[in-house]
Amino acid sequence: MSQDNTPRPIGANDPEKVTKKDRALILTIVIVLFVVAGLAVFGFLTIKPAPDTVQGQGEATEIRISGKLPGRVAEIYVEEGQHVSAGDTLVKITSSLVDARMEQAQAMENVAQAGENKVDAGTRTQIIQGAHDIWTQAQAATGITKKTYERMQNLFDKGVISAQKRDEAKAAYDAAVAGEAAAKSQYELAKAGAQKEDKQAARSMVQAARGSVKEVKAILEDQYLTAPYDGEITVIYPNVSELVATGAPMMTLQRDDHWVVFNVRENLLKDIKNGSVLKVRIPALEKTVDMKVFYIKDLGTYANWQATKATGDYDARTFQIKARPDRPVENFRPGMSAIYEGVKK
Repeated sequence: MSQDNTPRPIGANDPEKVTKKDRALILTIVIVLFVVAGLAVFGFLTIKPAPDTVQGQGEATEIRISGKLPGRVAEIYVEEGQHVSAGDTLVKITSSLVDARMEQAQAMENVAQAGENKVDAGTRTQIIQGAHDIWTQAQAATGITKKTYERMQNLFDKGVISAQKRDEAKAAYDAAVAGEAAAKSQYELAKAGAQKEDKQAARSMVQAARGSVKEVKAILEDQYLTAPYDGEITVIYPNVSELVATGAPMMTLQRDDHWVVFNVRENLLKDIKNGSVLKVRIPALEKTVDMKVFYIKDLGTYANWQATKATGDYDARTFQIKARPDRPVENFRPGMSAIYEGVKK
């Protein structure tokens, strides 16, 4: 009879020891399951879901610097990235054509002014004196014919002369009176000078010439372009000696009035209104800044958040919000990310 000499594990044939080992394993598994379940319940009850992250970005007003003067760029006094103050000179433009137009306009103004001066000066002294002399002669003739007529009337009354002679003297006297009146009128006209209409026409010519000069001066005012606001020069378009047309942009000025823009769903607007102060985190600067809302506007249906359920849900519209810090934030630049963290209570 053969004997089995194969080695066996210690306790393999001990039913009591096997049972105790299984019980310990099961108990351990149960305890682990209870611990995991407890942690899950605790987490569900105590840990709140993170709020929706609303990310925006910094913005700033950009202004195109341009002018009315077409010409050649003579000097550029700034560089890209340079900060300027309001009133600083940025560029100089020259135009020989506009300079020639200015000389022409000034010459026309001088001509018109000379014409007005001539009209205002009135008639020459010699003409006035001649008209006065003619009037004096007419007065003398009137006096002589009056005396002649009076003598003829006396003689007629005495029957010495005929009525024909008396009538001839009367006609000569009447003609002398009329001649005196005409001479006086000519004298007064010469003394008064040009007519009112002539003076008005001359004055209008001067005003038109002065308007042409002002027009050219207004164009030449843009010979030197200056900064309208404090800000930073971001782009310079032409180079020195290049020709530029009327209204062509010379450079872009970014104003020192930074703000942030957020696009948010309408269900996040219940606590936000114009004047609300938002807590905004700027990751690049590692700081949180208070910013006041100054603009809220619906972006339209193209920016709707579509409902995911066929029933029991609705499309949420998107609104654009702009907020500005009370004071400039150092090193904050347009394009930097900004995270909305809620309304400041």
